[in-house]
Amino acid sequence: MTAQPHTPTNGQVRLRAGVPAVNNLLYHRIRFLVMDPAAIIDFPHSSTLIIRDIEMDRARKHARADAVACPADFAPNNNPAALSGDREIATAQATAQCLKQAGVSQVTVDRTLPMIYAHELQAVGVRVNCDPDLGILERRAKDAEEIEHLRAAQQMTERAVELACVTIARAKPDKSGVLHHEGAPLTAERVRAIADIFLLENEFTNASMIVAPGKQGGDCHDRGTGRIRTGESVIIDVFPRSNSTLYVGDCTRCVVHGDIPDEIAKMHAVVCEAKAAAIAATRAGVTGEQINNTTAAVITKHGYHMGLPPEGAPASYTSMPHGTGHGVGLDVHEPPLLDRGGPALIKGDAITIEPGLYRRDLGGIRIEDMVIVTDTGCDNLNTLQEGLVWK
Repeated sequence: MTAQPHTPTNGQVRLRAGVPAVNNLLYHRIRFLVMDPAAIIDFPHSSTLIIRDIEMDRARKHARADAVACPADFAPNNNPAALSGDREIATAQATAQCLKQAGVSQVTVDRTLPMIYAHELQAVGVRVNCDPDLGILERRAKDAEEIEHLRAAQQMTERAVELACVTIARAKPDKSGVLHHEGAPLTAERVRAIADIFLLENEFTNASMIVAPGKQGGDCHDRGTGRIRTGESVIIDVFPRSNSTLYVGDCTRCVVHGDIPDEIAKMHAVVCEAKAAAIAATRAGVTGEQINNTTAAVITKHGYHMGLPPEGAPASYTSMPHGTGHGVGLDVHEPPLLDRGGPALIKGDAITIEPGLYRRDLGGIRIEDMVIVTDTGCDNLNTLQEGLVWK
């Protein structure tokens, strides 16, 4: 049966479209995962999802939509043969026809709308208005189901971080200080592989996690390569995605095998103090910039700097070049930012608190937790210890 859209009487008509498997704004709206193009039209009192015909039955059971249709239901001139053989174009054609049949003269779209939809909408006389914030606040305010998905993802992430840190801490150094694990030199690549396998076995996909030993950790986003040595800090930053829920974890800890250099110990203490201060300042209504200022106050109080090293700065220049954190959910980096210009936090924001200090001739320290913002503070999803000793 052809799904008929509700004819709008007032208010905006909103459109989100793309491939849900790669467009997280669209996926968040419909909560239905497919690899083919789809479009959701929100009329004032109902919604219509246009999706590939073989997905319609599943979509009726699981998608967040009032009505489900396929492109043939809204073919130009009621002639399915007029639809393109390209699925994306056909879905865009059907979306345009659906809106035209409903008497819609203009539609509000989000920042991710593929141009082919704008092209087909304009071809039938529907004006396209882009609202850059459409779907953003809804995505930021995590509901109870999303919070549980994030909690589970963070628990698995912590297990991977702990595995990496313990593997390094229990390795055996040779006479030159290079660590060995199971009879071979322990490298950043081997630690990543160990964590990758663990996460794959637990139905998580591990992105390019950071294992940055020694001086490589002096660059906050250096992925890390090569042999790991005793007496140096190693940054372990893991941010995997659940294969079932699609939500991600994000956690960073540091480990030092053997004796901890005095300056690394000092940097670590300051970073932990900054993290605690930022978490204590976090609650709905406080801006991301204010939280970052709280972090900066701790960093600079101890004689360190904020921002990138100035040109010509010595390799010993120690600073925090990044913001305090970011939103997290279906993507590892989402709004809001906890940085200069960061907006007011809202209840349900999932954010990272991750201060760090970096020195090019020595290495770096970063400690990262994920918290859920509440009206009076925040709920920290982390339970993992934050020290440098992991034996």
